[in-house]
Amino acid sequence: MTTSPRKIVIPARLKAGSTIRVIAPSCSRTFVMEFDNSHWINERFDRLGINVTFGAHVDENDDFDSSSITSRLADLHDAFADPTVDGIISVIGGFNSNELLPYLNWELIAANPKVFCGYSDFTALANAIHARTGLLTYVGAHWSSFGMRDHFEPTGQWFRQATHELEWSIEHRQEFTDDLWFMNQDERTVHTTDGPWVLNAGSARGKVFGGNLSTLGLLRGGPSMPDLAGSVLFVEEDGAVDINEFARSLAALLQSQGADQLAGLAIGRFQVESRVTRSLLEQIVAKHPQLDQIPVVANLDFGHTSPMFTLPIGGVAELSAEGSTVHLGFAHHHDR
Repeated sequence: MTTSPRKIVIPARLKAGSTIRVIAPSCSRTFVMEFDNSHWINERFDRLGINVTFGAHVDENDDFDSSSITSRLADLHDAFADPTVDGIISVIGGFNSNELLPYLNWELIAANPKVFCGYSDFTALANAIHARTGLLTYVGAHWSSFGMRDHFEPTGQWFRQATHELEWSIEHRQEFTDDLWFMNQDERTVHTTDGPWVLNAGSARGKVFGGNLSTLGLLRGGPSMPDLAGSVLFVEEDGAVDINEFARSLAALLQSQGADQLAGLAIGRFQVESRVTRSLLEQIVAKHPQLDQIPVVANLDFGHTSPMFTLPIGGVAELSAEGSTVHLGFAHHHDR
């Protein structure tokens, strides 16, 4: 079962003077405060002119580095209900945000559209809320992401564009980092990359869905899974997932409603420890006849490495891939 709202609701743009509420729908704030990088976080939001407040339960912590469903729901609902809050951002990811889905107040969320952003485990909430309410949401930087002292840009730039503007394009980078930066801000490794990989050439324009592949797959078969027909699907995995796990998760997602009518497929950069290569991805893509006639690109700047662009879930992606060149742009409006 899937849900496709009739109307796309675009939240008001953030601007100087806006207030965002930090919530912990997965892991709690105590999980990241052992390595306190809040100085850099505060400085960056101050530069944007954005006020930051916190949910009442963000520091509750149990054996799963999280808190009760009741506490996490309370903070999420309070953030949407509070008229002084313009945007909502997750502390960090985790493993259990999908526990909240049966209890979300969809009517409250629909009646109070706001910027709603996070990535990784947040993928379940971002895609489900769009599917159930029509609210355009975001898979992008966490609150904790802003604590990266060096090499944070253009992640910050892409977050600002997605939450402050209506249209923007992605300029692919030639370097990335993939390290435990929050533990050691002084010893960082910068990797070079050959840029996007064109696995199938072509062009596409479609609605944006996706984020973390395994997490998006948790919605399959339920009322919060979006209909993928006509969409440009964006998927990524973290370093704990090898090529076999990625292949089986992708195959499952390609059997979801509407996946036989995808407009395009975009795959984020894999972490170094996953050992996923271009050749392996080419072989996986070639297995699926439904991907033959659509553009498929990989090694893009989103996922669990840095930099990371922000996806507008429910927005529009325009993708063009030819030779070794990939053009990618995003917009919030579907009637351009």
